[in-house]
Amino acid sequence: MADTNSSNDQDFVNSSNSLHFVNNSHLNELENDHLYHFGLSTSKDNLPAMFGDVKFVCCGGSPFRMEAFARFMQDELHMHLPAGLSLCNICSTDRYSMYKVGPVLAVSHGMGMPSISIMLHEIIKLVHYAKCTDVVFLRIGTCGGLGLPAGSVVITSEALDYKFEPCFELPVLGEVKSWPTHLSHDLAVEIQSCSSQDDGFETVVGKTLCTDDFYEGQARLDGAFCEYNDGDKMEYLHKAHESGVKNVEMESSCFAAMTNRGNITSGVICVTLLDRLQGDQVTTLKNDLRDWQERPQQLVARFIKKRLQEAEGQN
Repeated sequence: MADTNSSNDQDFVNSSNSLHFVNNSHLNELENDHLYHFGLSTSKDNLPAMFGDVKFVCCGGSPFRMEAFARFMQDELHMHLPAGLSLCNICSTDRYSMYKVGPVLAVSHGMGMPSISIMLHEIIKLVHYAKCTDVVFLRIGTCGGLGLPAGSVVITSEALDYKFEPCFELPVLGEVKSWPTHLSHDLAVEIQSCSSQDDGFETVVGKTLCTDDFYEGQARLDGAFCEYNDGDKMEYLHKAHESGVKNVEMESSCFAAMTNRGNITSGVICVTLLDRLQGDQVTTLKNDLRDWQERPQQLVARFIKKRLQEAEGQN
């Protein structure tokens, strides 16, 4: 029986103007909180000095992609380093990578909900200890589309589980807890407004199906094991499409639930690598895939620059 905690957590959605990112009184008892997977800690690192100006936490699965995004933001924000210095990975472990470009923090989260959950616990604590305010979290990634041309960009309105319900479930102390997975509508619309008819690709807002697996969990026929047929697969995918699902990936439910619980405005922006109604395998040429993966980054860069320009105009 799922224990739905939406009544408390939903109050925090879309409002990141406070320091109430964490809800754990046990943290007050720690003399030192070691953010193990980042290799950072509250005792040896001055987190407010290092990260206090962060306004945008941008995360994606691949460490290489997040480094490329950080370098892209360097150019977009005209933040070039002095001669002899270079952009470096802040993490001292090989679990995740982290790069800071002014108010933008780029962090890798690995693949799947268990991996992004670990990263989110520690990055949410990091912005809390750093005393950040008005922070926006954005997941930038790839996905499979449903009824969209490959290369389209989908901004998630809400993440659905395998039953097409907008919730994230997690067993805690032997009981299944459940949290809502709605994302900020205003943020989604604002990011979509940063797209252009001249982009050469479609940018849509819609629901995202979030799964625990890349193969059977996403109704693929090409995994090592498969106990259903093509008709079963298409029936499930069409049911998802009829439920408003525009794309399929493996992190959005956890991301939405945890940022909601942390009083953090957040969004998910992904590019489709194929239309799952047409097939299972990604056969696009490598150069095209690289270009497509840059599309969410370009959209997010426009959004960040827009927000920074607005903030500068208010000062």
